[in-house]
Amino acid sequence: MASSPAPDTVSDTAPDTASNTAGTESARVVRALGALAQEHRLAAYRQLVQAGPEGMAAGVLAQRLGLAASSLSFHLAQLVHADLIVARRQGRSIVYSADFTVMNALMGFLTENCCGGVSCAPVPACTPDSSCMPNSSCMKDRT
Repeated sequence: MASSPAPDTVSDTAPDTASNTAGTESARVVRALGALAQEHRLAAYRQLVQAGPEGMAAGVLAQRLGLAASSLSFHLAQLVHADLIVARRQGRSIVYSADFTVMNALMGFLTENCCGGVSCAPVPACTPDSSCMPNSSCMKDRT
């Protein structure tokens, strides 16, 4: 019985690099948006964005959201899989934090063709060190 080619084998019909890269980027965006399209995951992500680069221990996050630790663990795993957050061990706790580079890339992808490619308004990238957090003057100026 003949075996099929290995999944990483390049065939003569492989798409060009540019379209393959665009497809990969689209797949990442779909995975990220899919992860955020659930109430508890969206709430957890927003809490982690507000926490900044220091992040938040899973237990504290569970308490703030009113979720059981096992339920939150499932939701955080989905966000990690979507590359939206990162986890690190700190003593006996696991601390989660938003990946701001991925967040800004996602926002850039969603808005790259805004207004037909003409700049609508200067919108600064959100960084954990900036005042560009919900309810800040930076966000209020956008409405």
